[in-house]
Amino acid sequence: MSLVGTASRTAGRFSPWARAIAVAELALVVKRHIDKLGPGELGELRKLVAKSKGKPKNLTSAERARLMTLARKLEPAAFARSAALHANPLRKKR
Repeated sequence: MSLVGTASRTAGRFSPWARAIAVAELALVVKRHIDKLGPGELGELRKLVAKSKGKPKNLTSAERARLMTLARKLEPAAFARSAALHANPLRKKR
């Protein structure tokens, strides 16, 4: 069973309103992490990702290092935790 299949079955149980709230909350989580990049860094990140075309070999070693630095600034582990907490519109509030 794939993760996407499980997610789509779970999402199907929620009303359109609950799904809209979940998407809005996830958008806010994404924005919070994107805002951690300094001025111009988001454009630089986009450029490097586009140049790589998903293959690290398409970048020089300096570009790969810069891409990793920018990715670390986004705090992917913290993003994953936040996204998991905010993805369920029926979660218990603390």
